[in-house]
Amino acid sequence: MSRPVFLSNGSLAVGLNEAGLVQDFYYPYVGLDNLTNARLGSHKIGVWIDGDFAWVSLDDWEIEVDFEVDALISSIKLHHQELHISLLLKDLVDQDKNIFTRNILVTNHADHPREIRLFMHQVFQISRSGRGDTALYVPDDHYILDYKGRCCLLISGKHDDSSVASFDQYAVGNYGIEGKEGTFKDAEDGELSGSAVEHGGVDSVMRFTMTVDPSATKSIHYWIVAADSQYLAEKLHKSLVKTNFSDLYSDNRKYWHKWFGQAANALHTIKPEYVDLVKKSLMVIKAHTDKRGGVIASGDSSIYNYGRDYYSYVWPRDGAYAIWPLIRLGHYKEARNFFNFCRDIISDDGYLMHKYQPDKSIGSTWHPLLHNDRKELAIQEDETAIVLYMLGEYYQYSGDGDFVQSLYETMIRPMANFMCSFVDEETGLPHPSYDLWEEKFLTTTYTVAVVYQALLVAADFADEFGYPDDAIKWRETADSFQAASDVFYYPDRNYYRKGCILSPSDNDDTPQLHFDNLLDMSSVYGVMMFDYHTHVEKLHDSVKAIEKFLLDKSPAGGLPRYEHDQYFATDPPYMGNPWFVTTLWLAQYYIRQKRLTDAQRLIDWALEHTLASGVMAEQMHPEHGDPISVAPLVWSHAEFVNTVLDLSRAES
Repeated sequence: MSRPVFLSNGSLAVGLNEAGLVQDFYYPYVGLDNLTNARLGSHKIGVWIDGDFAWVSLDDWEIEVDFEVDALISSIKLHHQELHISLLLKDLVDQDKNIFTRNILVTNHADHPREIRLFMHQVFQISRSGRGDTALYVPDDHYILDYKGRCCLLISGKHDDSSVASFDQYAVGNYGIEGKEGTFKDAEDGELSGSAVEHGGVDSVMRFTMTVDPSATKSIHYWIVAADSQYLAEKLHKSLVKTNFSDLYSDNRKYWHKWFGQAANALHTIKPEYVDLVKKSLMVIKAHTDKRGGVIASGDSSIYNYGRDYYSYVWPRDGAYAIWPLIRLGHYKEARNFFNFCRDIISDDGYLMHKYQPDKSIGSTWHPLLHNDRKELAIQEDETAIVLYMLGEYYQYSGDGDFVQSLYETMIRPMANFMCSFVDEETGLPHPSYDLWEEKFLTTTYTVAVVYQALLVAADFADEFGYPDDAIKWRETADSFQAASDVFYYPDRNYYRKGCILSPSDNDDTPQLHFDNLLDMSSVYGVMMFDYHTHVEKLHDSVKAIEKFLLDKSPAGGLPRYEHDQYFATDPPYMGNPWFVTTLWLAQYYIRQKRLTDAQRLIDWALEHTLASGVMAEQMHPEHGDPISVAPLVWSHAEFVNTVLDLSRAES
C-alpha cells in the first residue's frame, strides 16, 4: 500500500494508507523511529450501529483519500452504503507541537435518529522487539498512555460540544502475541471491556457514543500526543481538552499560507493546471524534511513488506535533489539545515557514505568494502559531489555568502580535495564507486559529470573567499576530467554509455579498460545538467537513442531508468518500469531545446499518473500504471516542481 497522505512537523510524522488509516507513526525524527507495527497492520476505525459493526476497509467502504492544496491537512471521505453512514476526516500534525489530531465528522444518512458508536483503535510498537511496551488507562485526566522508556504516546478525544475528554468506554490489551489477535476484537459487539492496563505487545481502543438525527452530522476530535515524558504529554493533553479546534486548524492553515507566501511570485507564473500539484509536491518534500536537517527518501514503510529495508533514510543525493526546488523558491532554512546535516556526517577524508538515518547515524548498505579482492570505499561519489553542487545553487539564489563561507573549512574544502584525490592515474578519471542506482561499481558518465561541475563550484567558492591555490587545483582537476570525456561516448550506437572500469581480462592480469555500454537516462541527464560535454551533438544523439529505445515502450508510457531494468520487474518485463524522475529529466532536456510541446506532454503524463491525492510513486507498472515501490518518493516530487519551474521560465 502507498501513503497518499504524509503529515509532518519536522519531528512527528504520520503516514496514512489508502484507507485513510494511520499506518506509519514516526517520532522523534521524521523517518525514525516508526512506532507503529506497520508490517502487521494499521490503526483502525470502527462503527457500530443497531447491532451491525464495520471496520473501515477498502473492501466495504467507498473511500477517497486526499489532502488540501494549501495546507498539509487531510481530506478523507468514507462512506458505508449498507450502514447509511459517512465519515469525513480532517487530520493534521500540528506545526508547533507534537500532536496528531483527527477531526471526524459523522453523518447519519438514515431517515431516523440513530445511536452511533465510533471506535478508535491504536497499536504502537515502541520497543523494537515488540515486547516491553505498556498501555494503561489514566482515569484522572481520561486518556490512554502507551509508553516505553522516555517515549510516551497519549491518546484521547472529545465530542465537539464537550469541554472534557469524553470517550465513554475503553479497553487495553495484548496485540499479536501469545495467540492474541488484538484488543480491537473487543469492539465488534459494540461494547468495550474496560481492561485498564497491559504490557508486552499492546493495543488499545476507545469508544465515542452519539445520537445523530437524520441527515445530521456530529463531530469528534481525537488526538495522539508524542512526548518524552508523561508530564509533558499530559500538559499538552490538558490544553487540547480546552482547545477550540477550529482555531487549531485555522492556525495551521495560516502557517502553510505564510510558508507558500515565500514562493508566491514564482507560483503565479506557473500554468494553472500545474499549480495544485506543485504546491502538494512542495508539502510532500517539506513533510519528509526533519527539523534537524535530514531529508528522507520516503516515509512509506510498505516497501519493507516486499524487501529487506525501508526508504526512510537520508541519501545525500536524494536530499540534495529534494531541496533544489525549495532553494529555487526561497525556502532557505530547510536548505541550510540540510547542509549543516551533511557537514556533521562528512567523513574525515571528505566523502559521504551511502545513506544515513535521520539522527545522523550511518544507514544500512549492501555495498561491500572489497571489489575483485581489492579494498574499496563503499560509497557513491556522486552523493558527495551533488551536495557541493547544490551548495552552489543555494549561494546563487540566496546570496548568503556568510553561511557558505562558514562551511568552507568543514565541508567545501574536504569534499573538493577528496574528489581531486579519488582519481585513477591510468584513466585520468574519478576512481570507480557505486552508481547512483546503487547497483554497479564503475566510473559512470553521470558521476563524473556531477564531480566535474562540483569542482567548478568549489573553485568559484575558493575565488570568492580568497583561496586562489584551491581554485587552481580544483579547476585543473575538473578540466582534466572533461578532457577525458570522450571515453564515455559509445560510437557504435551514438550515445553516452553507462561507464567504464579498469579490471583484469580473463587471460591477462594487466588491468584493461572495460566499458559498460548500457543506455541509461542518468548518463544523458548528467551530461546535460552538469555541462559535461565538448560536443553538444553527442548529447542530442544520445537523446535520440533514448527516444528510440526507451521512451514510451510500454502501454503506461514514460521512461525507465535504463535498458532491461530488473528492479521490481514485471511479467512481461518490457524494457523496465517507467519512473517519474527519468521521464521528467527528459522533459527538462526538451525545455532546454525549446521543444516545449514535447516537454509538456511528459509533464502531463506525470500529472496523469499520480495517486488521487497527488502523491507520486517511485515507479509504476508498465501496463496499467499503478504505483510500484514507495509512494510518495520525494525525488519524484522534486523533479516535478523543477520541471514545471523550468517550463514556466522558458515560456516567460
